[in-house]
Amino acid sequence: MTARPARQVAPASVEEVSAAVRRAAEDGLRVKAVGTGHSFTSIAATDGLLIRPDLLTGIRSIDRAAGTVTVEAGTPLKRLNEALAREGLSLTNMGDIMEQTVSGATGTGTHGTGRESGSLAAQIRALEMVTADGSVLTCSPTENPDVFAAARIGLGALGVVTAVTFAVEPVFLLSAREEGMRLDRVLAEFDQLWAENEHFEFYWFPHTGNTNTKRNNRSAGPRRPVHWARTWYEDEFLSNGLFRAVNHLGRAVPATIPTIARVASRGMPTRTYTDLPYRVFTSPRRVRFMEMEYAVPRAALPDTLRELKAMVDRSPLRVSFPVEVRTCPADDIPLSTASGRDSAYVAVHMFRGTPYQAYFTAAERIFTAHEGRPHWGKMHTRDAEYFAASYPRFGEFTALRDRLDPDGRFQNDYLRRVLGR
Repeated sequence: MTARPARQVAPASVEEVSAAVRRAAEDGLRVKAVGTGHSFTSIAATDGLLIRPDLLTGIRSIDRAAGTVTVEAGTPLKRLNEALAREGLSLTNMGDIMEQTVSGATGTGTHGTGRESGSLAAQIRALEMVTADGSVLTCSPTENPDVFAAARIGLGALGVVTAVTFAVEPVFLLSAREEGMRLDRVLAEFDQLWAENEHFEFYWFPHTGNTNTKRNNRSAGPRRPVHWARTWYEDEFLSNGLFRAVNHLGRAVPATIPTIARVASRGMPTRTYTDLPYRVFTSPRRVRFMEMEYAVPRAALPDTLRELKAMVDRSPLRVSFPVEVRTCPADDIPLSTASGRDSAYVAVHMFRGTPYQAYFTAAERIFTAHEGRPHWGKMHTRDAEYFAASYPRFGEFTALRDRLDPDGRFQNDYLRRVLGR
């Protein structure tokens, strides 16, 4: 999607953000803050004022006694992780890439996988944001708690987040075990695999019965990272370079995809390694794709995957990308996809340039039948009526939006669709 804002600014402080929002209001312009453009939706599109995050970066302060770090909202997660590691600190959990900005990732509900540890937003302890009249509002569980509850995943609808305070802990080590496993075994033993591992995820290869599983657990060490040569071969050459090449082949000759999937799923390496958390949680993703992801109740995951597999098997679809499956515990954030329930996430992808509509439509039909909630930054067709029925606290969020932004300063077409007018 494209956007043509009337003007753009790159403020370097919360005061400059406040002044920019006030000027936009005087000129009758709507306002959106953008991140790195990772979202697949038009959540940050505007024809008014576009606020760029380039200069709102860096760590403001570290409170070791409280176990928190306050960071500017435009800071890329990669820079945050590296800076925390230098300070001997770490986030408890994170997603599988780290190219997004802090506010973009938290505001759309970015998550990793975890038995007890939740999304990035669930690790927030305080927020600073500029509201529609240019006021600077700080919120936490004790200061403006109603705003804090909702704004952790605010979709950009409540204001422009300028700083985020995360809970952090002393840096630790994670041991990862990656190995192939049959899908029927993973689904039969899913509850056990989830219970026995701090972080469990797997990738199912459509047109096969094979998965690649990953189990991450804390370790006393020593640190044993993947050797640089093996990292280059497996993560860069195989998972990115070769994978891109076979996707181009599959796009040109779809009939080759099932054979490629069978070969690829059997050829995934088994490996174990121990490293800093962000180096275990994240990996390079250089092959471009389209994505839809839904959160279903964790107990519904096995049936959801079986139905998805049956749908692919009986259809003429040719799907070259693995399906990614992760989990998160219930949280108390009104618009979190894990709000009030333990959740499993199922992400479907198609190589960019390949027709994806039939696959995503069929998958979405399965997800919604299991009370699925779509990721706010990924493709879906749901609207406010659906979300009002899916989120018990949906009305709480929209009432707060109406109070903080009565003139719709931060609205756009996407937010009008998913939140109502």
